[in-house]
Amino acid sequence: MISEELKAIIDRLNEQGKMTFLEGATEEQIAQFEKQHEVVLPEKYKEWLQHSDGGEFFLPTGVQLYGVAHSPLIDIEDDDRPDDNYIVIGALASGDPVLCEKAGEKISIYDNETGSFDDALIYDDLFAFLNDLYDLLGIGE
Repeated sequence: MISEELKAIIDRLNEQGKMTFLEGATEEQIAQFEKQHEVVLPEKYKEWLQHSDGGEFFLPTGVQLYGVAHSPLIDIEDDDRPDDNYIVIGALASGDPVLCEKAGEKISIYDNETGSFDDALIYDDLFAFLNDLYDLLGIGE
């Protein structure tokens, strides 16, 4: 079940541009993924996965998120992460990965070219990231 906060984000995203939301994953599919890979995904990301197991936002200049049951799947060992403390859960059209912490809710964009994080692109949780997508991508500028 998704929260009112996530419903409001989804409505706003749909108003802002063309989105592709995939069928949601079940709680059982998410739990199985976590058990199989010995990880705990952030709570707000798991809530998103129940709405859309991955998805695309503002393409072609946007973001793609990965899922646990539908392709493209999260690859726990993805080489685009700076170290083992992160999981790649998506990517910007530029190729920079969208990361979540293995031990927290924070979502970050990692700049592969510089090999660093920009503090302005570290979000408290997935909902903060989704709320900032329109501005992050410079849509409408």
